[in-house]
Amino acid sequence: MEICFSPAEEVFRAEARAWIEANMPCTPRPGELRARSEYDLAWQRRMHAAGWAGVSWPREYGGRGATLMEQLIWYEEYARAGAPDISTLFVGLNHAGPTLIACGSEEQKAHHLPRILRGEVIWCQGFSEPNAGSDLASLQTRAEVDGDYLVVTGQKIWTSFAQIAEFQELLVRTDPAAPRHKGISWVICPMDSPGIDIRPITTLTGESDFCEVFYDAVRIPLANVVGQLNDGWRVAMATLSFERGTAFLSEQVRLARRVGELVQVARGAGALRDVEIARRLARAQAEVDAMRAMTYRSVSLAARTGVPGAEASMIRLFFSELVQRIAVLAMEILGASAVAEPESRWTTSYLAGLSQTIGGGTKDIQRNIIGDRFLGLPR
Repeated sequence: MEICFSPAEEVFRAEARAWIEANMPCTPRPGELRARSEYDLAWQRRMHAAGWAGVSWPREYGGRGATLMEQLIWYEEYARAGAPDISTLFVGLNHAGPTLIACGSEEQKAHHLPRILRGEVIWCQGFSEPNAGSDLASLQTRAEVDGDYLVVTGQKIWTSFAQIAEFQELLVRTDPAAPRHKGISWVICPMDSPGIDIRPITTLTGESDFCEVFYDAVRIPLANVVGQLNDGWRVAMATLSFERGTAFLSEQVRLARRVGELVQVARGAGALRDVEIARRLARAQAEVDAMRAMTYRSVSLAARTGVPGAEASMIRLFFSELVQRIAVLAMEILGASAVAEPESRWTTSYLAGLSQTIGGGTKDIQRNIIGDRFLGLPR
């Protein structure tokens, strides 16, 4: 495993650190969703103007063209500085944009990629359905060809930021007679199309970022199909592979910082006198460091082979369960004060953490992937 950085990579680190510290926003990120999205777009535009937008995107599409190790460095420095988590732009920057680069037509790339990178549009994802979450191939939202259009009818759920998005990466079933992995298409859906009904979902944290989206004979041009008709499963797998990239490292760095803050909270509350609490905090710090080593190994392997491995599912599984263990520990340290302040950062982190082992592929799906692709166990 390569855990040393070259002199050139250390120069890149210094450059990235200096720019982030000198340019990141001074005002806090708003809580209200539309104001939050405007904040994120403004920050993206600032990064784009300085050449720091899309560090993983190829240069020919306006990105930084950073190597895997440089991407790892960027996300480390970004999170370490406490720069904004611009989550409203995640789908466009880390899903839709890279998918169009890999599978889109030249017309689709020319129209959408610059707008994503310049911080002009927000995308959302239309994959999950009430009966098709981790088993994505069970999706039933259908699209029938009518001349130069697809006519879409059905429902999606857990669509983050649908109410503020201009476009959606949408999976639809275009051939119901085909085997379930073969009759799916990946489509660019304009969210202002007639027939779309968006209904926000309020979560435990009181936020309404998730939405249900209903489609009633929504007409989408056939030119918006990415790849080929009925080739959507291959395109979707390309989409999801980008979610397992180095961008995930920033979440790990933030978690490490959260553990350090929790140690200070415990010290102030006198909880470190409890030997068991002190032991669990030390274990949490060690597990965060171990996860970082796992990520370095995964990135190092991918840099040498050019192929991401099943290690990403191992890291994802470990991270999701670690987040929950740390959140529970925080609640135990805070005690009654956590209940007295239900909107505190620690309480919100605990409630939000409950979804970590569900979103992005449940812990059971991740274990299946590990067993199949890494351990070679029979299906």
